[in-house]
Amino acid sequence: MPKIKNNIKLYRVQADLTQEQLATILRISRESLLFIEKGKHFPSIKIAMKMAKFFKIKVDDIFYFEE
Repeated sequence: MPKIKNNIKLYRVQADLTQEQLATILRISRESLLFIEKGKHFPSIKIAMKMAKFFKIKVDDIFYFEE
């Protein structure tokens, strides 16, 4: 069964941002971002689109299926 994975940490580190800084930009808690990065929580469409817009990429560049 495929699992949804993400590249949030990769893009966050490339942008030289801490979890706290990105969470502030997205207007979510650092804890929420931590759970999303670890794949323990899935963001709303709104948050996923805010991430993509911030990093200037597509949502499916951040979130993907893995077998």
